[in-house]
Amino acid sequence: MSANAAALAPYGRVKQYLLDALARGRWAPGELMPSEADLVTQFGVSRMTVNRALRELQAEGLVDRVQGVGTFAAPLHRVASSLTIRDLHAEIVERGHRHHAEVHLARSEHAPAALAHQLGLAVGAPVYHSLIVHFEEGLPLQCEDRYVNPACAPGYLGVDFTQTTPTHYLFEVTALWRAQYSIEAALPTAQEAALLRIAQSDPCLVVVRRTFTTDAAITIARLVHPGARYALHGEFAP
Repeated sequence: MSANAAALAPYGRVKQYLLDALARGRWAPGELMPSEADLVTQFGVSRMTVNRALRELQAEGLVDRVQGVGTFAAPLHRVASSLTIRDLHAEIVERGHRHHAEVHLARSEHAPAALAHQLGLAVGAPVYHSLIVHFEEGLPLQCEDRYVNPACAPGYLGVDFTQTTPTHYLFEVTALWRAQYSIEAALPTAQEAALLRIAQSDPCLVVVRRTFTTDAAITIARLVHPGARYALHGEFAP
């Protein structure tokens, strides 16, 4: 057990053990995991403690629990949905509006050092690069500058991104496990301003997002939205 795990509350130690094992692929999607009784014995904790750890993993979409049967590793697409990464096309359609996309770039490039490090590639290795502008009702809403690890999505450059979004395609062909992202208010680059048809002095909402399988980085994307046209929405309930 790691020092960090030892410092956790009892239920946290159980949860972290299961989370780490799921990340390593210890149990295949749909495979039966250790029973509550087994975990009680293994960790020397109460059944209530084990139940809390399993309930939290279930709420996060990482396991399925069937009363009287046991706990099962969730399918990886369920893990992806728990990250609440939304497809922009779906967002626009839900508002009753029309989405279309213009593809300005889709090609293979050689990864420079900084990008190679972020995607876990060798410097100079092939990386797929796409630059797409998404429109809502004919108005530019997002400039999507994305790099993709070819090992995770070898068919990426063959996709018609005027008909489907990169997010939707990558959800279909990769096993998304986790994501990292940052959100900031920033000014667009000259290229982004031109593509979004705004002034370079107009503030934008910039999201940088990197996603992973259990053992590799899938993609890193810079998503730039004109501040006057886009807002992030969410909901929280205790």
